[in-house]
Amino acid sequence: MIYLCSSSSTRASLLKRFGIEFIQKVPRYDEDQITETVPKDFVYLAGKGKLEAAQKEFGLDCPLLTADTVIASESGEILRKAKNIEDARRILEIQSGSAIAIISSLHYKAKHIYFTDTSATYYRFASFPPLEIERYLQSALWEGKAGACMVEGFCKPYIQEVRGLESTAMGLQVEKLLPWLKEIGHG
Repeated sequence: MIYLCSSSSTRASLLKRFGIEFIQKVPRYDEDQITETVPKDFVYLAGKGKLEAAQKEFGLDCPLLTADTVIASESGEILRKAKNIEDARRILEIQSGSAIAIISSLHYKAKHIYFTDTSATYYRFASFPPLEIERYLQSALWEGKAGACMVEGFCKPYIQEVRGLESTAMGLQVEKLLPWLKEIGHG
């Protein structure tokens, strides 16, 4: 059993898909305090900060798993969770007909092991039709998603090219964690 220290239903679904038993417990952590502008560094610091907060709140009697995900635009801009519908529209327009990197950083800590991995999955999208963007925005499915992006949902029909693990793009590269869980008898 592990603590998934994230409120993400997508991360929970990934752990279930891979047969990993967990309890979801969310630590208090404000990632807005991070000022880093390099996407891979930002996501690493956010995931690590969540782990440190989780360890203070929950201890290490049960192993802790934290993760954070950001999207980097083709120009290197960090596309975080949209603040509102206008911000989501702006972010989706940046991604439309462009390339992005979805970068996830996971941190797993038990009493005698600490594992971290920062990975990226790269996508090239066709242009998103304006009417479909508006439908997606009205659905509110973009809320709480890094870069307002759902590669398993809205963005899927527009994917022209993908390089990397789908699980990384969904916020938790479980395939990278599995060998460590098996090594210590949790997987």
